[in-house]
Amino acid sequence: MTIFKEKLGEEYLTTAEAKELLADIEYERAMDETREMPYNLSRAIEHVNRFAVLDAEESRELVTELLELEKVDEPTAFKITDLLPKDRDELRAIYAQERFTLSGEELDEILNVVAKYE
Repeated sequence: MTIFKEKLGEEYLTTAEAKELLADIEYERAMDETREMPYNLSRAIEHVNRFAVLDAEESRELVTELLELEKVDEPTAFKITDLLPKDRDELRAIYAQERFTLSGEELDEILNVVAKYE
């Protein structure tokens, strides 16, 4: 059992980027027949395979474009990229925890960026 004592850093990843990283780990594990695939790792691989819509490069490009918009911070850009909201209601759900609301114009601006990647 490994116990972590200190977090050295943190970086956001899109589901597509996580899929790419986990595919490498899955391949390494498959090449070593003596290593079992831990349950949580196999579940994570299953999850990213099911839910990653864009490829890693496209997902990072979308995050970059979203970050150029005034009302999109980094965590929200990653949520939007992973969920790819189709309409204002889906986008409002992502912003439900925020202390501000977006105008219809601001929502549409974000949805227009997302639509380029569908």
